[in-house]
Amino acid sequence: MTILFAGTPETAAESLISLVRQGAPISLVLTRLDATVGRKRVSTPSPVAQAALALGLPVIKTNSISTQVIEAIHEAKISFGLVIAYGVILREPALSALPKGWFNVHFSLLPKWRGAAPVQRSLIAGDAVTGVTVFKIDAGLDTGDIVASLPAQIEPSENAKDLLRRLGGLGVSLLLEVIPQIQSGLLKLSPQSKDEVSIASKISRTEAELNFQHSAITLENLVRGSNPEPGAWTKVQGVGDLKVFEARSHPSFALERGQCSLVSGMVMVGCGQGSLELLEVQPAGKTRMSASAWHRGLPTKVVLGSDV
Repeated sequence: MTILFAGTPETAAESLISLVRQGAPISLVLTRLDATVGRKRVSTPSPVAQAALALGLPVIKTNSISTQVIEAIHEAKISFGLVIAYGVILREPALSALPKGWFNVHFSLLPKWRGAAPVQRSLIAGDAVTGVTVFKIDAGLDTGDIVASLPAQIEPSENAKDLLRRLGGLGVSLLLEVIPQIQSGLLKLSPQSKDEVSIASKISRTEAELNFQHSAITLENLVRGSNPEPGAWTKVQGVGDLKVFEARSHPSFALERGQCSLVSGMVMVGCGQGSLELLEVQPAGKTRMSASAWHRGLPTKVVLGSDV
């Protein structure tokens, strides 16, 4: 009995490598087409494509499941598929192409945070707990019956990249438990609850702008959830845009909203409630640096934000 693996980004590639090394019988890989990367727009295979090549697995690169792709899947005698961040919506006849179906690893406790950015949305919302869910894919958006789930506490300092990597490891552990159940036909499926449904749409650059009328903890969560993409940012009045990759809230420390000052060696910005300490930033046209190094090159009084 053989398995198809479908995925695209680095997190999926790490999961593919781990599954194969731990004996999962994966015999075919689906991933998206090569994409242009960097300023020179170089066509580059996805991380999953690169991992599959290193593992010696055949790869189909496609942004849609066409009749030709389905024929290739049938020729490979695939029993079921595992999907981790493939980036392609599966519809009929693809859903019926595998005898035992397609199973997705989703990085939330469904039905909470259905959609493309569950980890980012969870962090931005200030959730204390998230998790991993394996479910059988149906025609809806992350609405299929649940196979298994595993909760995970969110660490106070984790950003989206850190949390996604940790959840990826938990997802592999959960899949290794689930795969034998799928193979044996003894799988137990549970319909998703109709309560606490929320949608995790992709974070836009506009949404990632820091509004210093909000509380410091709200902005810290936005920074964590937007790191590394799209990157939280703000305007430095008279200077230009500034990306903020790491920040820490100080709920009881008060400064005038948007005022950026050096306080006991810390670069602090006043918020609607408390102050936000900037730790790692990137000015326009420059590399990432410590906030203190950035602040040394600024005028004495600096105001941040387009909303103050």
